[in-house]
Amino acid sequence: MPFQSLNIIEPILRSIKQEGYEIPTPIQKEAIPIVLRGTDLLGCAQTGTGKTAAFAIPILQLLHATKTYDRKRKIRSLIITPTRELAIQINESFLAYGRFTGLTTTVIYGGVNQNPQTSTLQKGVDILVATPGRLLDLMNQGFISLRDIQIFVLDEADCMLDMGFIHDVKRIIAALPAKRQSLFFSATMPAEIIKLSNTILHQPSKVEITPSATPVDIIKQFVYFVDNGNKTSLLIDILKDRDIKTALVFTRTKHGADKVVKMLEKSKISAEAIHGNKSQNARQRALANFKEQTTRVLVATDIAARGIDIDDMEFVINFEISNIPETYVHRIGRTGRAGAKGTAYSFCDADEKAYLRDIEKLIGKKIPVVDDHPFPLIDHHPVKAPKQQRNNSNRSQRNPTTSTSDVNSNKKKWFVKTSAGTR
Repeated sequence: MPFQSLNIIEPILRSIKQEGYEIPTPIQKEAIPIVLRGTDLLGCAQTGTGKTAAFAIPILQLLHATKTYDRKRKIRSLIITPTRELAIQINESFLAYGRFTGLTTTVIYGGVNQNPQTSTLQKGVDILVATPGRLLDLMNQGFISLRDIQIFVLDEADCMLDMGFIHDVKRIIAALPAKRQSLFFSATMPAEIIKLSNTILHQPSKVEITPSATPVDIIKQFVYFVDNGNKTSLLIDILKDRDIKTALVFTRTKHGADKVVKMLEKSKISAEAIHGNKSQNARQRALANFKEQTTRVLVATDIAARGIDIDDMEFVINFEISNIPETYVHRIGRTGRAGAKGTAYSFCDADEKAYLRDIEKLIGKKIPVVDDHPFPLIDHHPVKAPKQQRNNSNRSQRNPTTSTSDVNSNKKKWFVKTSAGTR
């Protein structure tokens, strides 16, 4: 079924054709007609399913139909997302799909000076993409009003919850008009997310493309049992395969990401890290280098990686297995996007075997083990730390990268990106 069958207007059809889109993905096929009808939507879809276009395309069409020519445009659609990288990519999607609509869009998030941002907002925009903290701060300064919002989108709701943004989200919702259309998207639907959606949505239609937290079947998954001290050597050995042109490597902590980068660079493997302690310019530069394949390995923490959307990325490597099973699903979902092939390798030491069991229980299958490698697990029963020390360690690792620094690392710095379509 082509996009034309979804009753999309010509300016947007022309844009998505230039982007190379011909056939809508399942979530686009189901969600776009719902949004165009003005109905609230509860969407459950994994990363890589095309959900940004599923809400961006109909929002652009609805706003185009009621386009105003006031000298100063009012913000009529607000999209909230948890990380800077996600905000940037969502804004880029709106710019691409709406290039012929005459609508304007802006993204705001922490990272650089706020003056360019506030200057653009004062001129007026139709669509605003924002991270929660930055939005609330500019609202408090009087630069943003939400009273004219017609369509509200909460994206990556489960990530919002994990990062502790629930109270910020509630404050934002309280400032919205009661009469509005609301779209709610989440990769998983635990009880807390369902409860939150009930406070935002009014008689919503539900679209669930794949079972919650189930990995894309096309992704090949393998596990290597290896002692923690040999993980870097195993990673370097795997990267000897020149068919691995690029690889996204996950660690649980920012310090761990930097350490892996240093070890790879010593072995003459180009690598960069992306996490909340990096400046916004450094993070964007690392992403650009990775997309252009001038950097072969990008080492990331979980929250920072939420905004990585690279169609042809084939390899994901879990240097450290996540202690949260759902996070594993998000990690491997960085590859195998939109039906492309993908491969996920996981390094598991003795202490991580319990995490692996939890993951296999969640996804409902055993992950094949690679036994034939030069660094097999030797220390099957490492000496355990005292119970109190282990409990403290587990608490610190539960959300090691979810501090607000991953989204708003510098209170004094801001960034804005804006573009107006052809009028």
